[in-house]
Amino acid sequence: METNVGSTDKLARIVVGALAGVLSLATLANAVPLPTVGALLLGAVAVIMLVTAFTSSCAVYSVLGISTRRASRSDRRLSRRSYFSGW
Repeated sequence: METNVGSTDKLARIVVGALAGVLSLATLANAVPLPTVGALLLGAVAVIMLVTAFTSSCAVYSVLGISTRRASRSDRRLSRRSYFSGW
């Protein structure tokens, strides 16, 4: 898969994933009064957020054609060449 998760997006995913994981574990330990289903959902959110952050790739972004990653210099050069090649 292509990398389509930028650095700010990655940081946000790590923070949200860590918080969701902590809340999930706290729910399972009966420290937070949420139903067990909530713990499972929070755990799934945590895993998805952390995996997409560490792989820098999001399948939903790929399907929707979204990228929060800055284009590298080589990507920018290629896009300029293809833009001016029709002239």
